[in-house]
Amino acid sequence: MRRLLAALCAALLLALTACTPRSQTPERHELTYLDVFDTVTTLVAYGGTGEDFSAEAGRIHAELLDYHRLYDIYNDYPGLNNLKTVNDRAGEAPVEVDRRIIDLLLEAREMYGVTGGKVNVAFGSVLSIWHDYREAGILDPERAALPPMEALRAAAEHTDPEAVVIDEERSTVYLADPAMSLDVGAIAKGYAAQRVCDSARARGVESLLLSVGGNVCAIGSRLGADDPWPVGVENPFPGEGGYLHTLRIAGQNLVTSGSYQRYYTVDGRDYHHIIDPDTLMPADYFVSVTVLADDSGKADALSTALFNLPYEAGKELAESLDGVEAFWVEPDGTEHCTDGFQAVMDDQT
Repeated sequence: MRRLLAALCAALLLALTACTPRSQTPERHELTYLDVFDTVTTLVAYGGTGEDFSAEAGRIHAELLDYHRLYDIYNDYPGLNNLKTVNDRAGEAPVEVDRRIIDLLLEAREMYGVTGGKVNVAFGSVLSIWHDYREAGILDPERAALPPMEALRAAAEHTDPEAVVIDEERSTVYLADPAMSLDVGAIAKGYAAQRVCDSARARGVESLLLSVGGNVCAIGSRLGADDPWPVGVENPFPGEGGYLHTLRIAGQNLVTSGSYQRYYTVDGRDYHHIIDPDTLMPADYFVSVTVLADDSGKADALSTALFNLPYEAGKELAESLDGVEAFWVEPDGTEHCTDGFQAVMDDQT
């Protein structure tokens, strides 16, 4: 239930698009799906016919489902080699996969270098331990416990990205370490959203807003060059609700990583799902980090990396990258942002 509520809160990011009175705008269209990446997916557009919007939304949904199945590490699908297949055959043999898996892993490798290892899709052995303890703790709060550090350290011995062997010519992936597993949760939703939006643009779509669990991809502007999409940065503090700030974006992507979405409680303390590769524990620098960037996959990965870095180091990383802006919220409510992020805030809306 907590995960569903968090996903629904993320979907509220799009509610701001309905603020303008109907009499002043073309007809508004919206569709929501619940079967992609274990979260809420919402599409919004203005103008055109409902039939055209539904057809385009159907195409986007079908593409997202393809990515969901390819990047799934928990479920098998008949006739499909996905990331679960790769994990299941770790140490046994290379697995022939769809090119979209190869491309995701190559981008993840790039982001591993960019972030100094703070985003590592080969970290699945550690993340799976945390996942199991978190799920058990949510189901039975009275028996909630932390994973033993010795188990986490042992799993961390099997997270070397160099053991992920990619053969582009044969389109295969091989995990050379039999105890290794992939987990692409830090990049997959954003990467898929970017590719789906690129595909829609190639079909001639000029204006559309897509949110995949709060990973927001804006195609063009809402109603023309002078009317960017209004998007809210969710308040990360439980019980307060609403938005911290409103942004105006056009042709950009907004992704937030936060401690308030997936967590469980042990001895009165909450433990969230964003695990620092250096400490093997949930990072505690911030309650949320939001990244604005030209590429949704990179924004997704960077929001995780910046969450795992102290502010000064994260700011230095963000400012070193072209087209990247960021916004940080500390546990005491202190806010920081880059100059470019400040420039697109519009809190008077």
